[in-house]
Amino acid sequence: MACKISGPGLSSTGVVVKIFTVNCNLLPKSHPCGSQYRGTAQWVKNNKGGICVSELKVVKLRCEYKDKPLGLDVKSPRISWQIQAVGRGVMQTAYRIQVRCDGKDYDSALWDSGKVESDQSVHVPYQGPALKPRTRYYYRVKVWDNRGKESDWSGEAFWETGIMGPDGWKARWITPDIEMDPAKDEPCPMLRKSFKLRSGIKRARAYATSLGLYELYINGQRVGDWLLTPGWTSYRKRLQYQAYDVTPMLAEGENAIGAILGDGWYKGRLAWEKNRNIYGDRVALLVQLHVTYEDGSEDLVISDESWKSSQGPILLSEIYDGEIYDARLEKAGWNRVGFDDGDWAGVKTLEYPFDILVAQENVPVRRIQEIKPVEILKTPAGETVIDMGQNMVGWVKFAVTGKAGDEVVLKHAEVLDKDGNFYTANIRTAKQTIHYILKGGGKEVFEPHFTFQGFRYVKVEKYPGKLSLDNFTGVVIHSDMEPTGDFECSNELINKLQHNILWGQKGNFVDVPTDCPQRDERLGWTGDAQVFIRTACFNMNVAPFFTKWLRDLEADQLPNGAVPHVVPNVLGKDAAGSAAWADAAAICPWTIYICYGDRGLLEERYESMKAWVEYIRKQGDNEYLWNTGFHFGDWLGLDAHEGSYVGATARDFIATAFYAYSTSILVKTARVLGKKDEEKEYSELYHKILENFRREFVTPNGRLAVSTQTAHVLALMFDLVEEKDKERTVEELVKLLKERKYHLTTGFVGTPYLCHVLTRYGKNDVAYKLVTQTDFPSWLYQVTKGATTVWEHWDGIKEDGTFWSADMNSFNHYAYGSIGDWL
Repeated sequence: MACKISGPGLSSTGVVVKIFTVNCNLLPKSHPCGSQYRGTAQWVKNNKGGICVSELKVVKLRCEYKDKPLGLDVKSPRISWQIQAVGRGVMQTAYRIQVRCDGKDYDSALWDSGKVESDQSVHVPYQGPALKPRTRYYYRVKVWDNRGKESDWSGEAFWETGIMGPDGWKARWITPDIEMDPAKDEPCPMLRKSFKLRSGIKRARAYATSLGLYELYINGQRVGDWLLTPGWTSYRKRLQYQAYDVTPMLAEGENAIGAILGDGWYKGRLAWEKNRNIYGDRVALLVQLHVTYEDGSEDLVISDESWKSSQGPILLSEIYDGEIYDARLEKAGWNRVGFDDGDWAGVKTLEYPFDILVAQENVPVRRIQEIKPVEILKTPAGETVIDMGQNMVGWVKFAVTGKAGDEVVLKHAEVLDKDGNFYTANIRTAKQTIHYILKGGGKEVFEPHFTFQGFRYVKVEKYPGKLSLDNFTGVVIHSDMEPTGDFECSNELINKLQHNILWGQKGNFVDVPTDCPQRDERLGWTGDAQVFIRTACFNMNVAPFFTKWLRDLEADQLPNGAVPHVVPNVLGKDAAGSAAWADAAAICPWTIYICYGDRGLLEERYESMKAWVEYIRKQGDNEYLWNTGFHFGDWLGLDAHEGSYVGATARDFIATAFYAYSTSILVKTARVLGKKDEEKEYSELYHKILENFRREFVTPNGRLAVSTQTAHVLALMFDLVEEKDKERTVEELVKLLKERKYHLTTGFVGTPYLCHVLTRYGKNDVAYKLVTQTDFPSWLYQVTKGATTVWEHWDGIKEDGTFWSADMNSFNHYAYGSIGDWL
């Protein structure tokens, strides 16, 4: 485009513009562009009658995937950009990057790459002098193209460094000096401090983290809009901190800073065994506020023994169970100047390491959108239920008026039972309940703090006054990933399936890739993540999301190389090492590389990938077959024996197939990274695995010894059968599908690859038959049953309206949404 549009109908200079498409093939050669551009191009016409054209432009500057990031700890940040050009076939041939320090100009640039002959426009590393902590760096880019054109300099962008190491922390870990019972749900403590500042404030940055979750306030205002901070990491080895620009929130003279702490993943209830205090039994806060003045001097406000603490209105706020909030216990003005905290308790300092602190890596969790409910239902059982119209993740914001002591009690569920009654058996012991006690005196609006629910239906057990849909709003939260891909076709059921896939990603990408967002689980299952990652990359920019999660995977990887079933690992060291789950260590980094060209992530994860392959190598009866240990197998495959969750495909077949696949990825990774000796070593290993696989699982005449859909899919997808046997294997797969009247029996392992294999081997018509089926089992069966997200089971709701089971039946489970990649 010729002009950057900064508002509806306005150019960046305020000139009214009209965007239209020009067919350059029709331009006369006398036209300035008629002799050099073919195809179509977007032009912009302004209200002065002129046409603005920028033939080559650098746009969308990013640093470590982020737009103007604050608080980076990366020593050599990587810069990326896009180019816009008039015409088709325009390719970058060279670039130049300049970086300057805050307060300097580009004539005295800190780093100037000079003109670099390269088409690289992503992840170009900064190569200047060492960066200083808490410093802003500005940068700009220009490029040259294959027509010999040189762009103007791009607009300016920046990144700002964070603390950059444990030595930069002067604050102390503080915890409320209040009696607590770690074995029970606890009220959320409040902490505060008053402080004075001089005049002439130039800028201020707050750096904060917690053991548990935190909300930070300055002078009565919430700091930032990030939710569930500091996020969920492998807390014993890695803990994120966040950086905030708080300059406009501060004033000369008296100021106040405060925080509320929640149990969160750190010490709250996690997993189905009702485990608590997995990482620790006390919440704590760490805050460091740097205030810089116009004269260059600085004041430092830190968490230390001078803070005060108290309990407040949040009596419980747990991820699984919801929140209890008694508004009568609010302490008005507690986070403002002038509040009397004379009766508040003190705080105690905790000894906790600083060397595990890392700057925010993932994109933050935020309120992303709001949806209005569609209906108030009266169920046959007499329940009052609000239908949001969409299975969503977040919470309900509500308004209520009543007297002090009146209550609002809301419970959350995904589905109604076959009779139309509110159904919560599938969320097991998770309470998913919001309990609000009014303070009285007027309209009150409430949103919870350190919890989230997975739900479509809200049962209103208590609510004073008349119930109105206008008083309820669904707040959708998830990691704030940039949308990058759309899919739409002429089949409305398929479009609905894509909608469900996208909403499954939204609901389960809340800082970690979880299996489900509603029951007493919500864990980072590695198998679910690896089967869905390629689809996720299409829908949104998930590179920062998975970069952070893969660092936790390596942090939790066992010394012998085994990868846990869930990351972060809260199930213990014995819950590790399953084929297709632990292979996330290889599959996920490679997929991010394929989608985003992120060679740096491959470099980071290479030793983890290698350790995983070496772990497998030591498991089998010989080093080329994997026929020992626990494996989930083709989880939830429809060819499972009665009473089993595991499909019929032999587990040693699946394990050896993924052994070969992860080894092949390791070979390719070694090649990308220029590790020639290791490429050769693992290439030899890979071919020996193939030889042994074929000897063990393929007959001399080329028939697979395991006659399941999933076995044939894996053998073809991973190129495990010889070329001469592929046709027979394909035909056998089609035969197996025909026997089921073109319906699948695959589970978590086979489903992601099924249609890819059919299309690759010339059976696209069969793939279409599978995808467009509407009866059970199929992707569209769920759609015809009213699903608004993807289900855990093909028949989560059966034809007669009954449920598959109560113990494991999520209606927001993205694994089978992996068909989105094929779409």
